[in-house]
Amino acid sequence: MGDFQKAGMWKRISAALLDLVLLVTVVIGVALLLSTALNYAQYVERMDALYDEYEAEYGLSFDISAEEYHAMSPEEKIPYDEAYDAFANDEEALLVQGKLFIYALMIVSFSILAGYLLLEFIVPLLFGNGQTLGKKIFGIGVMRIDSVKISPLLLFARTILGKCTVETLVPALLLVMIIFGLMGAIAVFNIIGLAVLQIVLVAATKGRTPIHDVLAQTVTVDFASQRIFDSPEALLEYKKKIHAEAVEKDGN
Repeated sequence: MGDFQKAGMWKRISAALLDLVLLVTVVIGVALLLSTALNYAQYVERMDALYDEYEAEYGLSFDISAEEYHAMSPEEKIPYDEAYDAFANDEEALLVQGKLFIYALMIVSFSILAGYLLLEFIVPLLFGNGQTLGKKIFGIGVMRIDSVKISPLLLFARTILGKCTVETLVPALLLVMIIFGLMGAIAVFNIIGLAVLQIVLVAATKGRTPIHDVLAQTVTVDFASQRIFDSPEALLEYKKKIHAEAVEKDGN
């Protein structure tokens, strides 16, 4: 890494908060549109109705925790075991639950991807220098660690692979699996692990570098004071110029 005009922490935080508000707004909007298109609420209502039918038939409530179930006596567990077995073998319940899970994955994935594509990839391509709306307002930008302008390919890696996939989609999809009871401690461990890794990178590395900047080898800098070169060739020419000036100065 060279000597960068690093963007101030408060500028970065302010820009990130603004970008987060805009991102959440877009993600929620896309999610609502997808939910409506897929009739997600209809499947939720049908699943609730099926739960109500089984609760009425067996005279119990499915709304109990694992701790509450394990605290029951063997006799108290019998109706619950019978109800769970019957529900697990109900073809309609399995079909509805499967659709809910698949649609939840689709809604979460596509809404998050759409938000990042629009606000963190397309907008920075239009502004240039990796500037989102938040970064544009607060006068900061993104460049490669060699002071060269970030390319569309690196911007894609930084945004879609780093921010979208690793930092957001993976934890979100693991959370969906936890909600549907498909994963437990392993999913929680992975989410916590990613969070700890992000905190360590931001707190302990010299450049306060988050995961997405590590993957793309980029850095956030003060746009007004940082020299950013359009290409590696332009950087090389600048170094040659500085070297020639230094040699000439020494010769005099």
